Amino acid sequence: MHELTNALGIGAAVLLVAVLAVRFSVRLGLPSLLLYLALGLVIGESGLGIEFSNAELTQSLGLAALVLILAEGGLTTRWREVKPALLPGIALSTVAVVVTVGITGAGLHWLLGFEWRYALLWGAVLASTDAAAVFSVLRSLSVSRRLVGSLELESGINDAPSYIAVVVLASSDSVDWLLSLTALYELGAGALIGLALGWLGAQALRHAALPATGLYPLATVAVCVLAFACGQVVHASGLLATYLSALVLGNSKLPHRSDTVSFAEGMGWLAQIGLFVLLGLFASPDRLLDALVPGLVAGAVLTFVARPVSVLISVLPFRMPWREQVFLSWAGLRGAVPIVLAMIPLSQGLPGAQKLVDAVFVLVIVLTLLQGTTLGFLARLLGLSAGASPKEVEVDAATLDELDAELLQVTIPEGSKLHGVYLSELRLPPGATVSLVARAGGGFTPESTTRLQQGDQILIVATQRARAATETRIRAVDRAGRYARWKGVTGEE
Repeated sequence: MHELTNALGIGAAVLLVAVLAVRFSVRLGLPSLLLYLALGLVIGESGLGIEFSNAELTQSLGLAALVLILAEGGLTTRWREVKPALLPGIALSTVAVVVTVGITGAGLHWLLGFEWRYALLWGAVLASTDAAAVFSVLRSLSVSRRLVGSLELESGINDAPSYIAVVVLASSDSVDWLLSLTALYELGAGALIGLALGWLGAQALRHAALPATGLYPLATVAVCVLAFACGQVVHASGLLATYLSALVLGNSKLPHRSDTVSFAEGMGWLAQIGLFVLLGLFASPDRLLDALVPGLVAGAVLTFVARPVSVLISVLPFRMPWREQVFLSWAGLRGAVPIVLAMIPLSQGLPGAQKLVDAVFVLVIVLTLLQGTTLGFLARLLGLSAGASPKEVEVDAATLDELDAELLQVTIPEGSKLHGVYLSELRLPPGATVSLVARAGGGFTPESTTRLQQGDQILIVATQRARAATETRIRAVDRAGRYARWKGVTGEE
C-alpha cells in the first residue's frame, strides 16, 4: 500500500505539472512534448534518481499510448477536410516511407560506415512522422485544408508501414520479394478491419440507447482499441486498423459526439504526457552525449535530403505547387513514434540498438526545436498562411427515443456567420425547431425575431429523419451567413 500511495502521488504530481506545462509551452511557442521529455529526464536517474531501464516495458507502454493517440487523431479528423488530400496523403504515408528508408539508409551507410541492414533499420525507425506532434502543431496553423489533410493522413497512416519495416529489419529474416506481399497483406487486412469495425461500432452506438452519456465515449474508444487487437491477432496492421476505425467513428453521426471527442482528446493528452515522460525517464543524459554526432548526421540526411526527395516523388502525380512541397518537406515532424520504434530492436537485444535509441532521442529534440517552432513563420514566408479562420461550429446530439427525435446542441464560435442571423432566417427543415437559447449564463425561449449572437448555445429538437438536413443547414449558415443558399454553400462541402 505504501508503494501504491507513492506511485499515485508521484503520478498525479507529474500529470499536474505536465498539464500546466502546456500553457507554458504555448506562451513560449515551444512544442509541449519537449517539456514532457525534460520532465522525464528531471525525475530520472540523473535528476531525482528514479531508475528505469526496461526496454520491453517501454516498448509495450509506448505502443499502447500510440494506439490512444491514433484513436484521438482519427476521432477528431474531419473527413470533409482530409478528403481532398486523400491521394497525396496515402502517397506520403506509403511511397514516402519507402523512399525515406532507402535514402536515409544509404546516407548513413556511406557517411557513418553502417552495415547496410543496420543503416536501413535506422531509416525505417526515422521514416514515420509523429501523429501527436503533427496534430498538436498543425491544427494551430492557418494553412490550406489540402496541406493539413495530407499531413494528418500521412501521420495517421505511415506508422503502420514503418512499424512493419522495423520489425522485419530488426529480425534475422531474409528480405526478398515476399516481403512486399506480406506488407500488402498487413496493410490491406488492417484497413479492412478498421473500416469494418468503425462502421459496425457506429451502427451499434447509434441504436444502443445507453443509460448514461459517459458510456458513449468509453464505448467509442474501446472500439478503436479492439480494432488494434483484432488486427494484431490476424497478423495485420493494428495501428492502421486503429486509425481508420477512429476516422469512421469520428465522422459518423454518433450520439453525444462532442462528449466523445472531448474524452478522446483527454485520453490523447494523457497518452502523450505519459509516453514522453516515460521516454525521458528511460533516457540517460550521459549516453545522449555519445549519440550526438550520429544523431545530428542522421537528422541532416533525413531533413535535407530524404524528406524533400520523398515528398517530391510522392506528390509528383498531383502537380502540387513548389511552395506546398517545401512546406510538406519541412512539416515532417518527428516525435515519440521513432523512439518507440527504436525500442523494438533494443528489446530484442540487437547489437547497436542502444546507440540507435539514444541517437533518435537526440534527433527528435533537435528537429522538434528546429521545425516545430518555425512552421508558422515558414507558412507566412511561402504565402500559405490563410490568416485567422473561424472554428468549426460544434454540434452535439442526444437521442429522445420515445419521441423518435434528437436534441442537438449548437455552439456558435468566434467568427461564425451565424452571428447576427435572425431565427426566421435560419430556415430549418420541417421537423426541426429551436427550443432554447442559452446566453450570458441565462436561457430563454426564442422567437422568430430573436437574433443569434457569438457565444450562444442553442438547443434544437429534430426528428431523426430531419437531423441530417438540420446539421447541413446549420453548417451552411455558419460558413456563408443568411444567404448561404444563394451563394451556393450547402453545408455538405
